[in-house]
Amino acid sequence: MSRPPGRKQENRKISRELFVLTYGALVAQLCKDYEKDEDVNICLDRMGYSIGIRLIDDFLARSAVKKCRSYSETADMIAQVAFKMYLGVTASVSCSSAAGNEFSLILDKNPLVDFVEELPAERASLCYCNLLCGVIRGALEMVHLAAEVTFLQDRLKGDAVTEIGITFLRKAEDRKHKRNK
Repeated sequence: MSRPPGRKQENRKISRELFVLTYGALVAQLCKDYEKDEDVNICLDRMGYSIGIRLIDDFLARSAVKKCRSYSETADMIAQVAFKMYLGVTASVSCSSAAGNEFSLILDKNPLVDFVEELPAERASLCYCNLLCGVIRGALEMVHLAAEVTFLQDRLKGDAVTEIGITFLRKAEDRKHKRNK
């Protein structure tokens, strides 16, 4: 018995919508549980971090990517391959430092906010998609790349785009390991 050709793609769309709705319910519950937006942001980051440290294995197995040789290759890999694989979108990358260790991932469309119109005025400091920052930070840490990941701009807060900033905390030469003879 064979499956109809469009069946797999249809299931993917349904599961993405379910994830987005479930994520919205999670954030709503966290907002009820915590009075301060900062506490919700920290909780979302921690959850994302836990997801990221587990997700990297799946990413490496399914994507069959080669080892990145620079921070810019790593940022491109996150933007072009990982975001496409897990969120169904690609991000553009811009380097924002002369040292080459700070990058911005710019999302024209953020699927996590498909069903969100705007944040309530009393939740102005809420970083609704902070889970993404934690996921990226956790995944990078598992491949021995310490990074600080933060939201720089957010469409939910009236900005023109959604922008995630990644700052790699070590110089590229710090990553090289010497072999013992």
